[in-house]
Amino acid sequence: MCRQCNDSAHNPEEQSLLKERRHMLMAGAAMAAAPLLAAASPNAGAAPANAASAAPGGGGSKNAPGSGPGSGPYLARAWGVAGAGSAFAPLQIRRRALQPNDVLLEILYCGVCHSDIHTARDEWHAVMPTTYPSVPGHEVIGRVAAVGSAVSKFKVGDIGGVGCMVNSCLKCEACEGDREQNCAEGATFTYNSPDPTLGGATYGGYSDKMVVPQHFVIRIPPGADLAATAPLLCAGVTTFSPMQHWNLKSGQRVGVIGLGGLGHIAVKLAVARKAEVTVFSTTPGKLADARRLGAKEAVLWSDAEAMKRLARHFDLLISTVPQAYPMQQFINLLKLDATLVNVGAMDNLQGINGMGLVFGRNSVAGSVIGGIAETQEVIDFCTARGIKADIEMIRPDQIDMAYERVMKKDVRYRFVIDMAANKQRNI
Repeated sequence: MCRQCNDSAHNPEEQSLLKERRHMLMAGAAMAAAPLLAAASPNAGAAPANAASAAPGGGGSKNAPGSGPGSGPYLARAWGVAGAGSAFAPLQIRRRALQPNDVLLEILYCGVCHSDIHTARDEWHAVMPTTYPSVPGHEVIGRVAAVGSAVSKFKVGDIGGVGCMVNSCLKCEACEGDREQNCAEGATFTYNSPDPTLGGATYGGYSDKMVVPQHFVIRIPPGADLAATAPLLCAGVTTFSPMQHWNLKSGQRVGVIGLGGLGHIAVKLAVARKAEVTVFSTTPGKLADARRLGAKEAVLWSDAEAMKRLARHFDLLISTVPQAYPMQQFINLLKLDATLVNVGAMDNLQGINGMGLVFGRNSVAGSVIGGIAETQEVIDFCTARGIKADIEMIRPDQIDMAYERVMKKDVRYRFVIDMAANKQRNI
Protein backbone atom coordinates (compact mmCIF):
# COMPACT_ATOMS: atom_id res chain seq x y z
CA MET A 1 0.00 0.00 0.00
CA CYS A 2 1.44 3.36 -1.05
CA ARG A 3 1.59 5.82 1.82
CA GLN A 4 1.13 8.73 -0.58
CA CYS A 5 -1.86 7.68 -2.65
CA ASN A 6 -3.28 4.73 -0.65
CA ASP A 7 -3.34 2.68 -3.83
CA SER A 8 -2.59 -1.00 -3.35
CA ALA A 9 -1.39 -1.20 -6.95
CA HIS A 10 1.20 1.51 -6.36
CA ASN A 11 3.86 0.35 -3.90
CA PRO A 12 7.19 2.11 -4.52
CA GLU A 13 10.14 1.38 -2.24
CA GLU A 14 10.79 3.72 0.63
CA GLN A 15 12.80 6.70 -0.58
CA SER A 16 15.88 6.02 1.50
CA LEU A 17 18.68 5.84 -1.01
CA LEU A 18 18.25 8.38 -3.80
CA LYS A 19 21.45 7.43 -5.55
CA GLU A 20 20.45 3.79 -5.58
CA ARG A 21 17.08 4.60 -7.10
CA ARG A 22 18.76 6.56 -9.87
CA HIS A 23 21.19 3.71 -10.53
CA MET A 24 18.28 1.28 -10.71
CA LEU A 25 16.62 3.49 -13.33
CA MET A 26 19.81 3.41 -15.38
CA ALA A 27 19.99 -0.37 -15.38
CA GLY A 28 18.13 -3.18 -17.09
CA ALA A 29 17.66 -2.55 -20.79
CA ALA A 30 16.00 -5.95 -20.92
CA MET A 31 12.86 -4.41 -19.43
CA ALA A 32 12.08 -2.88 -22.79
CA ALA A 33 12.73 -5.60 -25.32
CA ALA A 34 12.04 -4.38 -28.83
CA PRO A 35 9.91 -7.31 -30.02
CA LEU A 36 7.55 -6.97 -27.06
CA LEU A 37 7.20 -3.25 -27.62
CA ALA A 38 6.49 -3.64 -31.29
CA ALA A 39 3.85 -6.27 -30.65
CA ALA A 40 2.18 -4.52 -27.75
CA SER A 41 1.71 -1.03 -29.19
CA PRO A 42 -0.31 -0.71 -32.38
CA ASN A 43 0.91 2.83 -33.14
CA ALA A 44 4.58 2.21 -32.62
CA GLY A 45 5.30 2.13 -36.36
CA ALA A 46 7.66 -0.13 -38.28
CA ALA A 47 11.29 -0.35 -37.21
CA PRO A 48 13.70 1.44 -39.55
CA ALA A 49 15.27 -0.90 -42.06
CA ASN A 50 18.78 0.05 -41.00
CA ALA A 51 18.18 -0.09 -37.24
CA ALA A 52 19.68 -3.55 -36.86
CA SER A 53 22.94 -2.43 -38.43
CA ALA A 54 23.28 0.70 -36.29
CA ALA A 55 26.82 0.88 -34.96
CA PRO A 56 26.85 1.03 -31.15
CA GLY A 57 30.26 2.69 -30.96
CA GLY A 58 30.75 6.19 -29.63
CA GLY A 59 34.39 6.87 -30.41
CA GLY A 60 34.25 9.39 -33.23
CA SER A 61 32.73 9.16 -36.66
CA LYS A 62 33.84 7.97 -40.04
CA ASN A 63 30.50 8.99 -41.49
CA ALA A 64 29.60 12.29 -43.09
CA PRO A 65 26.77 14.02 -41.21
CA GLY A 66 23.48 12.38 -42.01
CA SER A 67 24.94 9.39 -43.85
CA GLY A 68 23.23 6.82 -41.66
CA PRO A 69 22.77 5.74 -38.02
CA GLY A 70 26.43 4.94 -37.26
CA SER A 71 27.87 7.26 -34.60
CA GLY A 72 27.12 10.60 -36.27
CA PRO A 73 27.14 13.55 -36.34
CA TYR A 74 23.71 13.67 -37.92
CA LEU A 75 21.70 16.02 -40.07
CA ALA A 76 18.09 16.10 -38.90
CA ARG A 77 14.95 17.34 -40.58
CA ALA A 78 13.08 19.70 -38.27
CA TRP A 79 10.24 22.20 -38.15
CA GLY A 80 11.05 25.56 -36.63
CA VAL A 81 10.53 29.31 -36.69
CA ALA A 82 12.98 31.99 -37.83
CA GLY A 83 11.54 34.69 -35.58
CA ALA A 84 8.78 35.57 -33.15
CA GLY A 85 6.30 36.33 -35.92
CA SER A 86 7.35 33.60 -38.32
CA ALA A 87 5.36 30.60 -39.44
CA PHE A 88 6.75 27.11 -38.93
CA ALA A 89 8.74 25.76 -41.87
CA PRO A 90 11.01 22.78 -42.55
CA LEU A 91 14.70 23.27 -41.83
CA GLN A 92 17.80 21.16 -41.43
CA ILE A 93 19.59 21.04 -38.08
CA ARG A 94 22.69 19.28 -36.81
CA ARG A 95 22.72 16.69 -34.05
CA ARG A 96 26.02 15.85 -32.36
CA ALA A 97 27.97 12.64 -32.83
CA LEU A 98 27.25 9.93 -30.28
CA GLN A 99 29.28 10.19 -27.11
CA PRO A 100 29.78 7.01 -25.05
CA ASN A 101 26.63 7.55 -22.94
CA ASP A 102 24.42 8.90 -25.74
CA VAL A 103 21.30 7.49 -27.37
CA LEU A 104 20.14 8.37 -30.89
CA LEU A 105 16.34 8.50 -31.07
CA GLU A 106 14.36 8.46 -34.29
CA ILE A 107 11.38 10.53 -33.22
CA LEU A 108 7.89 9.14 -33.70
CA TYR A 109 5.68 11.62 -31.80
CA CYS A 110 6.02 14.97 -30.07
CA GLY A 111 3.38 16.72 -27.98
CA VAL A 112 2.60 20.43 -28.27
CA CYS A 113 3.02 22.19 -24.92
CA HIS A 114 2.00 25.78 -24.20
CA SER A 115 5.67 26.40 -23.36
CA ASP A 116 6.40 25.69 -27.03
CA ILE A 117 4.13 28.59 -27.98
CA HIS A 118 5.65 30.92 -25.41
CA THR A 119 9.13 30.11 -26.73
CA ALA A 120 8.38 30.19 -30.46
CA ARG A 121 6.74 33.61 -30.01
CA ASP A 122 9.40 34.90 -27.57
CA GLU A 123 6.73 35.60 -24.95
CA TRP A 124 9.21 34.94 -22.11
CA HIS A 125 11.75 37.37 -23.51
CA ALA A 126 12.31 39.15 -20.18
CA VAL A 127 13.59 36.01 -18.45
CA MET A 128 14.18 33.39 -21.17
CA PRO A 129 14.72 35.13 -24.53
CA THR A 130 14.33 32.86 -27.53
CA THR A 131 17.33 32.07 -29.73
CA TYR A 132 16.34 31.72 -33.38
CA PRO A 133 15.91 29.61 -35.35
CA SER A 134 13.86 27.85 -32.69
CA VAL A 135 12.77 24.20 -32.78
CA PRO A 136 10.46 23.52 -29.80
CA GLY A 137 9.16 20.21 -28.46
CA HIS A 138 9.78 18.45 -25.12
CA GLU A 139 7.23 15.64 -25.10
CA VAL A 140 9.17 13.24 -27.29
CA ILE A 141 8.67 9.54 -28.00
CA GLY A 142 11.10 7.76 -30.32
CA ARG A 143 12.79 4.52 -31.27
CA VAL A 144 16.45 3.95 -30.41
CA ALA A 145 18.44 3.88 -33.65
CA ALA A 146 21.98 3.81 -32.21
CA VAL A 147 23.68 3.84 -28.82
CA GLY A 148 27.07 4.92 -27.50
CA SER A 149 29.68 2.43 -26.32
CA ALA A 150 28.86 2.87 -22.60
CA VAL A 151 25.06 2.73 -22.87
CA SER A 152 23.44 0.01 -20.74
CA LYS A 153 19.91 1.34 -20.35
CA PHE A 154 18.81 0.94 -24.00
CA LYS A 155 19.53 -1.06 -27.10
CA VAL A 156 18.66 -0.49 -30.73
CA GLY A 157 14.93 -0.93 -31.30
CA ASP A 158 13.84 0.08 -27.78
CA ILE A 159 11.31 2.87 -27.26
CA GLY A 160 12.43 5.89 -25.25
CA GLY A 161 11.02 9.23 -24.23
CA VAL A 162 12.55 12.65 -23.66
CA GLY A 163 10.92 15.32 -21.55
CA CYS A 164 12.00 18.84 -20.68
CA MET A 165 15.70 18.22 -19.93
CA VAL A 166 18.60 16.68 -21.82
CA ASN A 167 21.45 17.28 -19.35
CA SER A 168 22.53 18.60 -15.96
CA CYS A 169 25.70 18.50 -13.86
CA LEU A 170 24.59 15.29 -12.02
CA LYS A 171 26.91 16.30 -9.14
CA CYS A 172 25.19 19.05 -7.16
CA GLU A 173 22.86 18.51 -4.20
CA ALA A 174 19.75 18.87 -6.37
CA CYS A 175 20.97 16.40 -9.00
CA GLU A 176 22.09 13.92 -6.33
CA GLY A 177 18.59 14.22 -4.89
CA ASP A 178 16.94 13.31 -8.22
CA ARG A 179 15.93 16.92 -8.89
CA GLU A 180 17.89 17.59 -12.05
CA GLN A 181 15.41 20.33 -13.01
CA ASN A 182 16.78 22.34 -10.06
CA CYS A 183 20.45 21.76 -10.96
CA ALA A 184 22.70 24.33 -9.25
CA GLU A 185 24.65 24.79 -12.47
CA GLY A 186 21.48 25.04 -14.54
CA ALA A 187 19.83 22.14 -16.35
CA THR A 188 20.19 21.92 -20.11
CA PHE A 189 16.61 22.05 -21.33
CA THR A 190 15.45 20.22 -24.42
CA TYR A 191 15.13 23.39 -26.47
CA ASN A 192 16.22 27.04 -26.25
CA SER A 193 18.96 26.23 -23.75
CA PRO A 194 22.70 26.83 -24.33
CA ASP A 195 24.08 23.79 -26.15
CA PRO A 196 27.42 22.90 -24.47
CA THR A 197 28.51 20.65 -27.35
CA LEU A 198 27.48 22.34 -30.59
CA GLY A 199 27.08 25.90 -29.35
CA GLY A 200 24.02 28.03 -29.96
CA ALA A 201 20.76 26.75 -28.51
CA THR A 202 19.40 23.24 -28.11
CA TYR A 203 16.76 22.05 -30.57
CA GLY A 204 13.69 20.14 -29.44
CA GLY A 205 11.50 17.33 -30.63
CA TYR A 206 9.84 18.92 -33.67
CA SER A 207 12.41 16.94 -35.66
CA ASP A 208 13.08 13.45 -36.93
CA LYS A 209 15.98 12.57 -34.64
CA MET A 210 17.84 13.70 -31.53
CA VAL A 211 20.87 12.66 -29.48
CA VAL A 212 20.44 12.56 -25.68
CA PRO A 213 22.46 11.10 -22.76
CA GLN A 214 20.91 7.83 -21.62
CA HIS A 215 20.25 9.21 -18.12
CA PHE A 216 17.78 11.69 -19.60
CA VAL A 217 15.91 9.17 -21.74
CA ILE A 218 12.85 7.58 -20.12
CA ARG A 219 11.99 3.91 -20.62
CA ILE A 220 8.52 3.55 -22.14
CA PRO A 221 6.88 0.33 -20.89
CA PRO A 222 5.52 -2.28 -23.29
CA GLY A 223 1.88 -1.75 -24.16
CA ALA A 224 1.92 2.03 -23.79
CA ASP A 225 -0.10 4.07 -26.29
CA LEU A 226 2.92 5.90 -27.63
CA ALA A 227 1.27 9.01 -29.05
CA ALA A 228 -0.95 9.52 -25.99
CA THR A 229 1.97 8.86 -23.62
CA ALA A 230 4.10 11.64 -25.11
CA PRO A 231 2.35 14.48 -23.18
CA LEU A 232 3.00 12.70 -19.89
CA LEU A 233 6.71 13.54 -20.28
CA CYS A 234 5.91 17.19 -19.48
CA ALA A 235 2.25 17.66 -18.57
CA GLY A 236 2.19 14.38 -16.64
CA VAL A 237 5.22 14.93 -14.42
CA THR A 238 4.40 18.64 -14.00
CA THR A 239 1.11 17.75 -12.29
CA PHE A 240 2.26 14.48 -10.67
CA SER A 241 5.20 16.10 -8.86
CA PRO A 242 3.17 18.46 -6.64
CA MET A 243 0.81 15.64 -5.74
CA GLN A 244 3.84 13.68 -4.57
CA HIS A 245 5.54 16.54 -2.75
CA TRP A 246 2.38 17.75 -0.97
CA ASN A 247 1.42 14.13 -0.29
CA LEU A 248 -2.06 14.05 -1.81
CA LYS A 249 -3.92 11.21 -0.14
CA SER A 250 -7.07 9.22 -0.74
CA GLY A 251 -10.16 11.18 0.29
CA GLN A 252 -8.47 14.57 0.32
CA ARG A 253 -9.98 17.43 -1.64
CA VAL A 254 -7.95 18.82 -4.52
CA GLY A 255 -8.91 21.59 -6.90
CA VAL A 256 -7.52 21.78 -10.43
CA ILE A 257 -7.56 25.34 -11.80
CA GLY A 258 -7.76 25.28 -15.59
CA LEU A 259 -8.77 22.33 -17.76
CA GLY A 260 -6.31 22.18 -20.63
CA GLY A 261 -3.28 20.08 -21.52
CA LEU A 262 -1.96 20.04 -17.95
CA GLY A 263 -5.31 20.26 -16.18
CA HIS A 264 -6.97 17.26 -17.79
CA ILE A 265 -4.01 15.05 -16.86
CA ALA A 266 -4.01 16.46 -13.32
CA VAL A 267 -7.64 15.38 -12.98
CA LYS A 268 -6.85 11.83 -14.13
CA LEU A 269 -3.86 11.55 -11.78
CA ALA A 270 -5.77 12.87 -8.76
CA VAL A 271 -8.72 10.56 -9.43
CA ALA A 272 -6.29 7.62 -9.66
CA ARG A 273 -5.05 8.57 -6.18
CA LYS A 274 -8.67 8.43 -4.98
CA ALA A 275 -8.79 12.13 -4.14
CA GLU A 276 -12.00 14.15 -4.41
CA VAL A 277 -11.47 16.42 -7.43
CA THR A 278 -13.05 19.76 -8.30
CA VAL A 279 -12.23 21.51 -11.59
CA PHE A 280 -12.35 25.27 -12.07
CA SER A 281 -12.70 26.50 -15.65
CA THR A 282 -13.64 29.67 -17.52
CA THR A 283 -15.15 27.63 -20.35
CA PRO A 284 -18.74 26.39 -19.86
CA GLY A 285 -18.26 23.72 -22.51
CA LYS A 286 -15.55 22.02 -20.45
CA LEU A 287 -17.64 21.36 -17.33
CA ALA A 288 -19.12 18.14 -18.69
CA ASP A 289 -15.64 17.03 -19.76
CA ALA A 290 -14.34 17.56 -16.24
CA ARG A 291 -16.98 15.21 -14.85
CA ARG A 292 -16.27 12.68 -17.63
CA LEU A 293 -12.62 12.71 -16.61
CA GLY A 294 -13.61 11.86 -13.03
CA ALA A 295 -14.08 15.18 -11.25
CA LYS A 296 -16.78 15.19 -8.58
CA GLU A 297 -17.60 18.83 -9.30
CA ALA A 298 -16.87 21.38 -12.05
CA VAL A 299 -17.23 25.10 -11.37
CA LEU A 300 -17.06 28.21 -13.51
CA TRP A 301 -14.80 30.93 -12.12
CA SER A 302 -17.70 33.37 -12.56
CA ASP A 303 -20.00 31.33 -10.29
CA ALA A 304 -19.79 33.53 -7.19
CA GLU A 305 -22.20 31.36 -5.21
CA ALA A 306 -20.14 28.22 -5.79
CA MET A 307 -16.90 30.02 -4.90
CA LYS A 308 -18.47 31.20 -1.65
CA ARG A 309 -19.73 27.70 -0.85
CA LEU A 310 -16.26 26.21 -1.38
CA ALA A 311 -14.44 28.57 1.01
CA ARG A 312 -11.89 26.76 3.24
CA HIS A 313 -12.67 23.53 1.39
CA PHE A 314 -9.47 22.27 -0.25
CA ASP A 315 -6.38 20.44 0.98
CA LEU A 316 -4.48 21.31 -2.20
CA LEU A 317 -5.02 23.49 -5.27
CA ILE A 318 -3.01 23.05 -8.48
CA SER A 319 -3.08 25.98 -10.88
CA THR A 320 -2.36 24.94 -14.48
CA VAL A 321 -3.34 28.22 -16.18
CA PRO A 322 -0.47 29.41 -18.46
CA GLN A 323 -0.96 33.14 -17.79
CA ALA A 324 -1.11 35.12 -14.57
CA TYR A 325 -4.54 35.91 -13.09
CA PRO A 326 -5.84 37.21 -9.72
CA MET A 327 -5.26 34.28 -7.36
CA GLN A 328 -6.83 35.46 -4.12
CA GLN A 329 -10.26 34.12 -5.08
CA PHE A 330 -8.72 30.62 -5.04
CA ILE A 331 -6.50 31.13 -1.99
CA ASN A 332 -9.76 31.80 -0.15
CA LEU A 333 -10.79 28.22 -0.95
CA LEU A 334 -7.85 26.64 0.91
CA LYS A 335 -8.21 24.94 4.27
CA LEU A 336 -6.00 26.17 7.09
CA ASP A 337 -2.31 25.48 6.34
CA ALA A 338 -3.11 24.31 2.79
CA THR A 339 -1.20 25.25 -0.37
CA LEU A 340 -1.95 26.54 -3.86
CA VAL A 341 0.75 25.28 -6.24
CA ASN A 342 1.36 27.21 -9.45
CA VAL A 343 2.64 25.06 -12.31
CA GLY A 344 1.34 27.14 -15.20
CA ALA A 345 2.02 30.89 -15.06
CA MET A 346 5.69 31.78 -15.44
CA ASP A 347 5.30 35.58 -15.23
CA ASN A 348 4.53 37.79 -12.20
CA LEU A 349 1.65 36.41 -10.16
CA GLN A 350 -1.31 38.67 -9.52
CA GLY A 351 -3.86 39.55 -6.86
CA ILE A 352 -2.39 37.85 -3.77
CA ASN A 353 -3.44 39.49 -0.51
CA GLY A 354 -0.97 39.19 2.35
CA MET A 355 -3.63 39.35 5.04
CA GLY A 356 -5.59 36.66 3.23
CA LEU A 357 -2.54 34.39 3.45
CA VAL A 358 -1.58 34.98 7.07
CA PHE A 359 -5.00 34.39 8.60
CA GLY A 360 -5.22 30.96 7.00
CA ARG A 361 -1.47 30.30 7.28
CA ASN A 362 -1.76 29.41 3.60
CA SER A 363 1.02 29.09 1.08
CA VAL A 364 1.43 29.86 -2.59
CA ALA A 365 4.16 27.67 -4.05
CA GLY A 366 5.67 26.87 -7.42
CA SER A 367 6.72 23.60 -8.98
CA VAL A 368 8.47 22.97 -12.29
CA ILE A 369 8.30 19.57 -14.04
CA GLY A 370 10.12 16.87 -12.01
CA GLY A 371 13.38 14.97 -11.97
CA ILE A 372 14.23 12.01 -14.18
CA ALA A 373 13.37 9.40 -11.53
CA GLU A 374 10.01 11.07 -10.93
CA THR A 375 9.35 11.28 -14.67
CA GLN A 376 10.00 7.54 -14.96
CA GLU A 377 7.70 7.01 -11.99
CA VAL A 378 4.77 8.88 -13.55
CA ILE A 379 5.20 7.04 -16.86
CA ASP A 380 5.14 3.69 -15.05
CA PHE A 381 2.23 4.80 -12.82
CA CYS A 382 0.14 5.88 -15.81
CA THR A 383 0.94 2.90 -18.04
CA ALA A 384 -0.03 0.48 -15.26
CA ARG A 385 -3.42 2.21 -14.88
CA GLY A 386 -4.18 3.00 -18.51
CA ILE A 387 -3.87 6.75 -17.90
CA LYS A 388 -3.01 8.72 -21.03
CA ALA A 389 -3.59 12.13 -22.52
CA ASP A 390 -6.67 12.94 -24.59
CA ILE A 391 -5.00 13.86 -27.87
CA GLU A 392 -5.60 15.13 -31.38
CA MET A 393 -2.97 14.02 -33.89
CA ILE A 394 -1.58 16.52 -36.38
CA ARG A 395 1.08 16.64 -39.09
CA PRO A 396 4.15 18.91 -38.79
CA ASP A 397 2.75 21.24 -41.45
CA GLN A 398 -0.26 21.85 -39.17
CA ILE A 399 1.71 23.26 -36.20
CA ASP A 400 0.71 26.89 -36.83
CA MET A 401 -2.94 25.88 -36.97
CA ALA A 402 -2.53 23.93 -33.74
CA TYR A 403 -0.98 26.92 -31.97
CA GLU A 404 -3.90 29.14 -32.94
CA ARG A 405 -6.40 26.57 -31.72
CA VAL A 406 -4.57 26.21 -28.39
CA MET A 407 -4.80 29.96 -27.91
CA LYS A 408 -8.56 29.77 -28.59
CA LYS A 409 -8.95 26.86 -26.12
CA ASP A 410 -10.07 24.74 -29.06
CA VAL A 411 -8.30 21.45 -28.37
CA ARG A 412 -9.41 18.52 -26.23
CA TYR A 413 -6.79 18.35 -24.79
CA ARG A 414 -3.32 17.96 -26.28
CA PHE A 415 -2.05 18.13 -29.84
CA VAL A 416 0.54 15.49 -30.72
CA ILE A 417 2.62 15.73 -33.88
CA ASP A 418 3.11 12.58 -35.94
CA MET A 419 6.66 13.35 -36.98
CA ALA A 420 6.62 10.81 -39.82
CA ALA A 421 3.43 12.11 -41.41
CA ASN A 422 4.98 14.64 -43.80
CA LYS A 423 7.64 12.17 -44.91
CA GLN A 424 4.87 9.96 -46.23
CA ARG A 425 3.45 12.94 -48.13
CA ASN A 426 6.87 14.14 -49.35
CA ILE A 427 6.52 17.51 -47.61
